[in-house]
Amino acid sequence: MATRIVEPEAGPRSKRAAILTAAVDCFGETGFEATKWSTVAERVGIGQTALYHYFESKTHCLLTIMRLELQRSHDKFTEATEGVEDPTEALRAAVRAAYDVSDQEVLQMRILHNHMDLLSGTRKSKREEAERVEARKLVQLVERNWTNLLVRGMSMGAFPLRDAQLLGSGVLGLIVSVWRWYRPSGPTPLSEVSELIEGACVRMVAT
Repeated sequence: MATRIVEPEAGPRSKRAAILTAAVDCFGETGFEATKWSTVAERVGIGQTALYHYFESKTHCLLTIMRLELQRSHDKFTEATEGVEDPTEALRAAVRAAYDVSDQEVLQMRILHNHMDLLSGTRKSKREEAERVEARKLVQLVERNWTNLLVRGMSMGAFPLRDAQLLGSGVLGLIVSVWRWYRPSGPTPLSEVSELIEGACVRMVAT
């Protein structure tokens, strides 16, 4: 199990949460590269130098957002599937949980999946590297969650025997691909997307 980074205590004067929220808005809407670090400071209402009290760089902030989003995804999966005995129902619940999100969380997932390559290379900064390493552990944990769900279904005879790891990667890839194109302001409601992907995942796994 991944070891969580201990979050700094959020005192009444801490701007950390506000910085993360502003960064998610900027990175998700404008893009990480196009966002100036000073723009994040302006949205929070602090000077740019004050940002460095919380994050040593824009990349450190990005990696923190990615790690927190991966942790949230893992926690949602666990909450949705815990105690659900029927593997097909557990699969359905896990897919629905993946799309039970706020507009802010949609942005977080877009950021995460647009920058997964950032997790592959070692960072020179110790704080950036710590976030990268924990994010990598969480990626593996999330992948293992889905693989184990499929293995359980196969062992119970609910799903045909296949390569569970490969199938799990396919299911997870289908689910997260939505965040590259979905926009809350678009014509398709997320509930419709969720229903479509849920059915596709069940057909992929159970037939």
